[in-house]
Amino acid sequence: MDKKTIATNRKAKFEYNLLEHFEAGLVLLGTEIKSIRARQISIAEAYVQTDGDEVWLINAHVSPYDPASRMNHDPKRKRKLLLKKREINQLWNGVRQKGLTIIPVEVYLVNGKAKIDIALARGKKLYDKRRDIAERDMQRDMERNRKI
Repeated sequence: MDKKTIATNRKAKFEYNLLEHFEAGLVLLGTEIKSIRARQISIAEAYVQTDGDEVWLINAHVSPYDPASRMNHDPKRKRKLLLKKREINQLWNGVRQKGLTIIPVEVYLVNGKAKIDIALARGKKLYDKRRDIAERDMQRDMERNRKI
């Protein structure tokens, strides 16, 4: 399995506690997969929505593919995610019963196919974020002192 990371949501781990990860396939148009292979995708503003039957990636920006000038796609269109029914039910129950949210974490290619790593997540409070920053600063200081 050859995994090639294309895009990551860098704020995901800072803003949320990631509880459970799922790998989903993406339903894409021809020009979209070409843009993704050229690393022209952003999931920083994206989120995932489900209705219990289907799962959708909303607000992900896939840049238009330049050589396909007039046959291009809408950059911010809704994209369907491919998951098993059991996984969709787990996501639906997490959102509906536990008040969790679903966020995209990473987009990558596996054997030429675009996949997305999504996670059930709970938003962090401000004091959790401050604690994470303090821990990161302490680790950085310890590494600096170790090098001296």
